[in-house]
Amino acid sequence: MIKQQTIGQPVSIAGKGLHTGEEVILTFKPAPEDHGFVFKRIDLENQPLVRACLENVVDTSRGTTIEENGVRVCTIEHTLAAFAGLELDNILIELNSSETPILDGSSIRFVEALLSAGIVEQDAPKKFIELKSNFEYFDAERNVEIIAIPSDKFRITTMIDYNTDVLGTQFALLDDISLFKDEIANCRTFVFLHELEYLLENNLIKGGDLDNAIVFVNRIISQTELDHLAVVFNKPKVTVLKEGILNNLELHFPNESARHKLLDIIGDLALLGGTLKAHIFAKRPGHYSNINFAKKIADFVENKNKNKRGQIESFDLTKPPLYDIIQIQKILPHRPPFLLIDKILEMDEKGIIGLKNVTMNESFFVGHFPDEPLMPGVLQIEAMAQCGGIFALKTVPDPENYLTLFLKIESARFKHKVVPGDTLIFKIILTAPIRRGICQMSGYAYVNNQIVMEADLLAQLVKKDKK
Repeated sequence: MIKQQTIGQPVSIAGKGLHTGEEVILTFKPAPEDHGFVFKRIDLENQPLVRACLENVVDTSRGTTIEENGVRVCTIEHTLAAFAGLELDNILIELNSSETPILDGSSIRFVEALLSAGIVEQDAPKKFIELKSNFEYFDAERNVEIIAIPSDKFRITTMIDYNTDVLGTQFALLDDISLFKDEIANCRTFVFLHELEYLLENNLIKGGDLDNAIVFVNRIISQTELDHLAVVFNKPKVTVLKEGILNNLELHFPNESARHKLLDIIGDLALLGGTLKAHIFAKRPGHYSNINFAKKIADFVENKNKNKRGQIESFDLTKPPLYDIIQIQKILPHRPPFLLIDKILEMDEKGIIGLKNVTMNESFFVGHFPDEPLMPGVLQIEAMAQCGGIFALKTVPDPENYLTLFLKIESARFKHKVVPGDTLIFKIILTAPIRRGICQMSGYAYVNNQIVMEADLLAQLVKKDKK
């Protein structure tokens, strides 16, 4: 059993907040099991706590900001990345400002401070978040794509491409979190000169310095502008290197920018409250997409946990169904006795809810334990699959020209017998966007609001053969 970890003793680190320019003292303290990462604003009355969790995220425009009970903590991603990169689980973070220090724009100094405090194993088991199937996130407006593939450990691959000569396409891979300290932690944030100029003009980076970011120059810049930047940043001289980087900063890695994006993902995903067992592939990620991707995973996990606890919404079974049996026969090619869905109650872009009335007249009861009739588990899965097939077919404009073929059934569990007289309700949740006709779903079957069966389904929409 892998156990939770904290640090052995308090340790402090000081620096300026990037946006506020305020001097900040950050103190990491050991925390008990299942405490998680919690910030404590010791500069405010009653020293309020702000939990680092997804529901507390309120802004991702220039970093990740959390807020609880009206109290904010800004730019937390590099700190959280240090925690997750060292596989820590429980830390109390005291700070005397609204923002963590930017330092050199990476996580390395946080990592060094935490290691100096020592890492201590605790008794409680570490929390893992496991995915049973691929999970995808797309943002066409920002040209972002993030995919999580089930894995036995946490891995990340990132790709960035900003269509500029100075910062071309870059890839980065972290194959094992144990390599974070040496391969990712010292990779600094980056910014383009035009973005920096906007931030300076609007007084949005009061603590900004050429030492805490890589500045890429993607246009011709005059000596007058360079001299002005030298004054702004209190430098004797500012130059542009042949690589298109401002000042005399040297890169730690040729792909340092892609590695920093990877660092940001680690920090943002730490807000999930557990270690994700998945290989993440991220194209052009940013804080906005990272957080929305994490929220979709959290929502999916929460829905699965609710279903596993046997919870379900109340359904009015007397109201007219969305589709009755006659309408269902116009969607599905199945016919009695192999048509196993009687009604579709609800359906939206996330999933579908269907119903089967289990009666003594079912043909399978004649031979399946006739003295104590039970609905066969394989037919429960078939009924669930038919419900999912209706959902998949309704995503195409001409469902009459398609078949739904199931490719895989995983994690099927039967928790209670289904007998004549039961009303079997199927709830199916889409676990990833449908792409190229591939539909990934998790399904749950209920009788009397109690879960009786669950399974993960993978299906594909294919066109019927023309004769």
